Amino acid sequence: MTRSGATFRVASSHRFHPAHRLNAVCPYYTMFPLDFPLAALEDARPGEWVLDPFCGRGTTAFAARLRGLPTVGIDADRVATAIARAKLVTTTPARIEARCESLLTAIPEPREVPVGEFWSLAFHRETLNELCRLREALLVAGDDDDVLLRAIVLGILHGPLSVNEPNYLSNQMPRTYATKPGPAVAFWRRHGLEPRRVDLRAAVARRARYLLASVPEKVEGRIVRADSRTVSPLDLEPRFSHVVTSPPYLGMRTYRPDQWLRHWFLGGPPSVDYGVDDMLPSTPARTFTEELGKVWAAVAELCSPGATLTIRFGALPSVPADPETVLRTSIEAGGSRWQVETVTSAGPSSRGKRQARQMGRAGPAADEIDLRARLAA
Repeated sequence: MTRSGATFRVASSHRFHPAHRLNAVCPYYTMFPLDFPLAALEDARPGEWVLDPFCGRGTTAFAARLRGLPTVGIDADRVATAIARAKLVTTTPARIEARCESLLTAIPEPREVPVGEFWSLAFHRETLNELCRLREALLVAGDDDDVLLRAIVLGILHGPLSVNEPNYLSNQMPRTYATKPGPAVAFWRRHGLEPRRVDLRAAVARRARYLLASVPEKVEGRIVRADSRTVSPLDLEPRFSHVVTSPPYLGMRTYRPDQWLRHWFLGGPPSVDYGVDDMLPSTPARTFTEELGKVWAAVAELCSPGATLTIRFGALPSVPADPETVLRTSIEAGGSRWQVETVTSAGPSSRGKRQARQMGRAGPAADEIDLRARLAA
């Protein structure tokens, strides 16, 4: 913990400092390294509010917390907001373990358990029973304990097998995304893989003790599930001095399908969700830039004159487009209240180990840029 009003400044080279562990509560498709928002907020003054209109898993919110700054994150995806909310909680491993036990005790049998070949091979029947009971109990997460417990389960819901004590609840699966049912079943059958019994309570306890070894001081803030194109000053009271974000890249369309199991745990269907109704259109480029411009215009209405906007942006190898041109065009489409000051190279996406690269979907690493702009009066 830090003292009241103090900032939690940890050298960026200390990537595995215990105070940073909470940021790794759950992976999410595409994310920037913690160093990026920490650097963007290095000169922020105490009390200045920080906004991320594409908050994803909440890395900007966590960086603001490390800097001792109040913060708000916005995202349209419920998996993203469920993870991001965990970055602002304060609790203890003992409370998480006790809450997990009490919820499982309160629901001795789940009302609904998914059936089918995928589910019988993905989870041991007893583990799936516990998982469904906890899912039912956490459909409406209340206090900090519920918020973090839910995020922990999202983080250990599926992943690779381990030699010793299991770290994940599922049969063998890539760590960062949920394989679709057909390919998953084919893989498990081909390799003769059966799900092993994993004690949900024990797995949660191990993860909670690791994540909460050191927790930065709590800051004022919240995470909002909303469409950043339409959010208004009436929705958010503070005036923001810093906006740090990374919008979806042109052509990106797999956020929800690759998180379909996590969407199920949050109350979604036991099948792949391909819905994109409340997300930015992935193509064509003109529509994408116009819709992204609506975000920059809406964000400007939330900020004080002189506020800074720091954006990390890149391009997918499969979609030929110049990141700087796309980003500048979107800012101009938003009304040009944001005045671009600098554009610098952030290097290839693999340098920050973005999950788009880790997941084996992105092909050659794409170059990224950091754009900094300031809001005119």
